[in-house]
Amino acid sequence: MSDTGPTSTVKSAMRTLDILELLVAQGRPLAAHEIATALVIPVSSLSYLLTTLADRGYIERLGRKYGPGQGLARLQPGRVADSLIQRAVPVVRSLRVRLNETAGFFVPRGHEVEAAVSEIGTHALRYTLDVGQRAPMHAFAAGKAILATYDEAGLAEYFAGSERQAFTAQTLTEEADLRVELDSVRRSGVARTREEHTPGIQGMARVVMADGRAAGAISIAIPLPRVTPELEAETIDLLKRSVDLLEHPEQAQAEREPAA
Repeated sequence: MSDTGPTSTVKSAMRTLDILELLVAQGRPLAAHEIATALVIPVSSLSYLLTTLADRGYIERLGRKYGPGQGLARLQPGRVADSLIQRAVPVVRSLRVRLNETAGFFVPRGHEVEAAVSEIGTHALRYTLDVGQRAPMHAFAAGKAILATYDEAGLAEYFAGSERQAFTAQTLTEEADLRVELDSVRRSGVARTREEHTPGIQGMARVVMADGRAAGAISIAIPLPRVTPELEAETIDLLKRSVDLLEHPEQAQAEREPAA
């Protein structure tokens, strides 16, 4: 029997939804063969579906792997104002005002992080961060904060598939060194970089969890001449408060509402 007609159309629709649900649930890029195995889809059929979804922006090609695409946001237009990124805007702005240092909210994009929200400090010596700017996870504090949430399977996939460039002499590129660093992030809850991506800059970040996975990370970039133990302690405290607001929006709402 040929695979045509209404039954085939329904099967393709079901497979399309299965692919999207799988990629969103996994929280990490998947290779075509992993998708085919998980969903029991013939490679020939899967290739066509992946190409179509990527062309429409619903999934994103990340080398030889695939992850959720920005086109998924178009399916929920009524919830844009309530999205995590939208809620991060005032939180990041408040961080910048309190510290007068560059603050950002980053989201994972394969083996990179992308700046979704940016507020730049007003000091003459400052770090500049553009919305849409990407950086590899291993060299950015926000990336390390997200990597530290990966389980062993996720880490193994990351180390096997990522290209870890040395941007400076301080950049950690070896798997063993990064694993030690990620263990430290898990214990402290704070990820750090010190001249690992940009000379003269220290980064500090905390992960933001949503639905049991790393949805992003909020970070601060500080020029080394201004880094002091007091500023570090204040930054850590403000990052924790910022993450609490993003992970528990009802808390932020309660703070905005006047007492009865």
